[in-house]
Amino acid sequence: MKLLIRVIIASLILGITSWVIIQLPSVQDRLIVVAFTALGSASNNLPKEDALSAAVCGSRSPLPSPGRAETCILITAGDDLFVVDIGDGSNDNLRSWNINFRDIEAVLITHLHSDHIADLPGLHQNAWVVGERSSKLKVFGPEGIDQFTQGIEMAYAHDYVFRNEHHGDLIAPLQFAGFDTRVIDLNNPVIFDNGELKITAFRVIHEPIEPALGFRFEYKGRSIVISGDTSYTQTVIDNSMNADVLFHEAQANHMLAIMEESLRSRGADLLATVLDDITTYHTTLVEAAEIANEANVKKLFFYHLTPAPRNYIQEIMFVRGVDQVRKEWTLVEDGTLVILPVGSEEIIVTNM
Repeated sequence: MKLLIRVIIASLILGITSWVIIQLPSVQDRLIVVAFTALGSASNNLPKEDALSAAVCGSRSPLPSPGRAETCILITAGDDLFVVDIGDGSNDNLRSWNINFRDIEAVLITHLHSDHIADLPGLHQNAWVVGERSSKLKVFGPEGIDQFTQGIEMAYAHDYVFRNEHHGDLIAPLQFAGFDTRVIDLNNPVIFDNGELKITAFRVIHEPIEPALGFRFEYKGRSIVISGDTSYTQTVIDNSMNADVLFHEAQANHMLAIMEESLRSRGADLLATVLDDITTYHTTLVEAAEIANEANVKKLFFYHLTPAPRNYIQEIMFVRGVDQVRKEWTLVEDGTLVILPVGSEEIIVTNM
């Protein structure tokens, strides 16, 4: 009993002493320095060796799910970085991982739905202000991408000028504000080829979106394919043949059906109709697994999850039926990192 009383008294003394100490400005300042230093020196797990890799900076569809951003994949090929889609919240993930925005070669947009483009203005600001870039940020996308980037430039025109006037050309050079936009011509689908890395765009079916795109990355014998949003499509199979990795969108229609029924029972017919509508232009997990099998893909990753699971029970329900079709698959989350070392057949799955 005496020992317990002593422990309680010691704990109270320690707590009071700690509370008094953290009231001191000098202590507060020191704690801020420690915290800021840790934040600035935080490292990611991007490969140091020569490799092709993909980091999921956004794993969900527009349907909200705590802890997940909208669609985004960061591709690293050697020293070059490419961002494929940049949905809401994904830019914050890139910032938290201390990605060097100066090294981003280009942003690739699969299509112009808001959950694939919402964070482009923020990504641009991070690449421009203190970005030490020698050129504008390149953006590749389907027809209409030029209108979108021009709209951002118009909306942010005053911001660009204000930041330049305040910080100067060294920090916010006006000549590099805005975008270098390239509309992808599917008659010439190779949009990047430096002799080591080749990026090929291909059409997918996401009607009424026209065109909607997928991308294949090939780097020194390793390959990653990103489907973009699509229904079951032969072009995904054709462009994924023998790929190391396929990131394919995944929608659990059986879960949406339950959500729709619940909404209608509560009189929310319009929202229920939206859930019914989206079943027509996405791919189920079983269909994506069949696509990966047809294309002889080594490893399948489900992304753009609709509805993204929020707990273990929902996750089990989400992937229902997949194991009966295919064994080599992974359900991604924000931060999932896939590394394909050059000169190897290894597929390393870790996180940022």
